[in-house]
Amino acid sequence: MAVLKVLTIPDPVLRNKSVRVPEVDRAITRLITDMIETMQVEGGVGLAAPQIGKNIRLIVLQMPDEEPFALVNPEITKREGEREIIEACLSIPGYEGLVKRSINVTARGMNENGKQLKIKATGLLAQALEHEIDHLDGILYPDRIEDEDKLYKTDYPSEQVTPRDEIDSR
Repeated sequence: MAVLKVLTIPDPVLRNKSVRVPEVDRAITRLITDMIETMQVEGGVGLAAPQIGKNIRLIVLQMPDEEPFALVNPEITKREGEREIIEACLSIPGYEGLVKRSINVTARGMNENGKQLKIKATGLLAQALEHEIDHLDGILYPDRIEDEDKLYKTDYPSEQVTPRDEIDSR
């Protein structure tokens, strides 16, 4: 297992659309393990492959007090409701913002064994699924903020704080 470097804005890799994973092989399984370890060390609830420089459709998630899991080639198949919530991202240190997300989502993809999964999610899991799947399409959460006054600099210190114009660079 290895902790991987998390890319931060304005790295152009974060804006690329990811390609489907053709099969879940040993290399993908190893990458999943490394991504989970990285996510846990960094304190995130999710991590997408583009955030560690891999242009593939792979995400890992871990809800509080639950086991981590992976979704290969994930896609959202249904969205219900809407709410505005605070989001942050490991790739955009020093900022958080109010984003509109679905209340409930249904997603599908494969697990680390290549088995097809269907997930019905609400709350934090629904938010995390939308957030991480957005990464696979080169979308960052500030892209979903309708009013730039809803993007805030956080109070905790960060050497990597980036101005709004770099967040918006596409």
